[in-house]
Amino acid sequence: MNQPPWDQRAARVLVKPLALTPVTPNQLTTLTLVLALAGAGLFATGDPALAGWAAGLFVLARFLDHFDGELARLKGISSRFGYYYDYVAGAASYTALFLGIGIGLAAGPLGPWALLLGLAGSASALLSMCLNLGIDKVLSEETGSDGEGDAIGYPGYAGFELEDGIYLLAPVTWLGFLTPFFVAAGIGAAVYCLWSLWLLVRTRRRVSSS
Repeated sequence: MNQPPWDQRAARVLVKPLALTPVTPNQLTTLTLVLALAGAGLFATGDPALAGWAAGLFVLARFLDHFDGELARLKGISSRFGYYYDYVAGAASYTALFLGIGIGLAAGPLGPWALLLGLAGSASALLSMCLNLGIDKVLSEETGSDGEGDAIGYPGYAGFELEDGIYLLAPVTWLGFLTPFFVAAGIGAAVYCLWSLWLLVRTRRRVSSS
């Protein structure tokens, strides 16, 4: 994508008031992780009413996830810890989400398949993190940078990324369509994992041949 996605552009504007405060990017990362884990925990209860709150919390967490990087740019600060922390927090958020929803839906029509799908989605999230870190490493070796730049993005078009589909979690949950969305998200996580693997292999081949 030539331009940042719309949610990142919004974050760039909304985070500006924090530039002159003691708030740090890592603190924002921690906030997003706490919100995401809280949402996953509420999903795990299997209570439809709490699932509505869970969806709202998780969507908010994923939107706020753009704030730490933008704040780091505004303040002109970055660190190796923050780079890895952002990756780990994102992967942990999705891992918890899949597990939470899988546990919560296990008593529904999917039965034990909900748990299996949750585990598959969680594994895909963790593996995708490792693959994207690998892509970052290859690119940093190619450019001679320190490898602490922007995280690998998602496929996107017209200002929207594949990951933006997570924003649909809130409305589909509120409308009672969490189960089909969960199935689609599980498949999507596996597809993205395969895409990341393909991108890593292609990037390594390109760098090695250059």
